[in-house]
Amino acid sequence: METGELACEKRATRPKGQNNALRRNGRVPAILYGPTTTPMALAVDRLELKARIAAAAHTRIIKLKSNTAELDGRHVIFKDLQRAPVSGEILHADLYEVDLNRAIRVEVPFKFVGKPKGVANGGILAPLQRTATVECLPLEIPDQIEVDVTEIDIHDVIHVSAVKFPDNAKPIFDTDYPVVTVLPPTVAEVAVVAAPEAVEGAAVEGAAPAEGAAAAPAEGAAKEGGDKAAAKKPEAAEKKK
Repeated sequence: METGELACEKRATRPKGQNNALRRNGRVPAILYGPTTTPMALAVDRLELKARIAAAAHTRIIKLKSNTAELDGRHVIFKDLQRAPVSGEILHADLYEVDLNRAIRVEVPFKFVGKPKGVANGGILAPLQRTATVECLPLEIPDQIEVDVTEIDIHDVIHVSAVKFPDNAKPIFDTDYPVVTVLPPTVAEVAVVAAPEAVEGAAVEGAAPAEGAAAAPAEGAAKEGGDKAAAKKPEAAEKKK
């Protein structure tokens, strides 16, 4: 693996606003530490730092360059980056010193290669993990771990134990977790409900009454009232006699 270089210098940690002054001048505060390294406060150029981070997949090991003898020539990896929530600008960097002769644990991205059988049958390739933890020497960190997905069909799963890792990179895992699968197609069926056919003479809820329909009950009611009145008239005439 290639190595990159990053110029740095020691920085003051006092006064309290020193970090903001560094950022205004185009520099980023950083910290250097490691298993046998006393933590040291550093400052690095923002643009140079961004360039090294962009190329980190190919230059994971960074060699520090500095006018300070205790910093110059040390090998580090980017352990953590703090970014501004809106702009994404780098606010702080953690640099972890490594011994080139001792193995370290790092995260390496998976790369899925091939066209799965399940995708040819209408399925959807679904990665379940994006990286793997491996242990290897700092200069032997692989750029990526290739996972051949050609043979997996719908509902098939590739577990980490079935992934072929480079000989110089030992996978680290406690459980045999799934890495990738093929999901069945998910096409939602939309049910179409046909409007009910109108039946002649049947009332439809919410519909306006047909012309003359409202008058029919009233007419019947009037007729019924007239019959009752006619029935009472003879009784009244009889009383007058």
